[in-house]
Amino acid sequence: MPFPNGTLHRVIEIALGEVGTIEEGDNLTKYGKAFGVDGLPWCGSFCNWVYKEAGVKIPSVISTAAGAHAFKNLAKFREAPQVGDLAFMDFPHDGVDRISHIGIVVKVASDSITTIEGNTSGTGDQRNGGMVMIKTRALGTGSPVVGFGRCRFAEFDGDLPVIIETVITPKKKIGRIKK
Repeated sequence: MPFPNGTLHRVIEIALGEVGTIEEGDNLTKYGKAFGVDGLPWCGSFCNWVYKEAGVKIPSVISTAAGAHAFKNLAKFREAPQVGDLAFMDFPHDGVDRISHIGIVVKVASDSITTIEGNTSGTGDQRNGGMVMIKTRALGTGSPVVGFGRCRFAEFDGDLPVIIETVITPKKKIGRIKK
């Protein structure tokens, strides 16, 4: 039975269900299609899609830089993470000198976070890699993580879904229709 809509639990449940999903073509996904931006890098549309499916309202983060700005304007941009936050990233030396990637924080440790991210890869392009993955991102000096968008959830007294970090293999292509 699914967790109740509006809860952090439901966000994590939905995001976990997407792990291993790969794009159909060059940035072609159900996430982009849902917001009319199919064909563009989709880490932000993945996050908006997950939160929408879970019944949690967040500002648009389809443009990650604009999404960070929206959280700042709402006074909901933080330096320290909590589970359920959106982690905004700027990868040094990638040729894009701004926030250009985002993921959902599902676990917090003293020096790292675990995220579920759309449009990333294992060892390739971290901000346009074509797959939904569970990632561990270091915090502190040299980290690509530049801040966190704090989200609001409905109260729920249950254990969070368990996050198991394993090697991910693609499980399905997004947007393919089986006949």
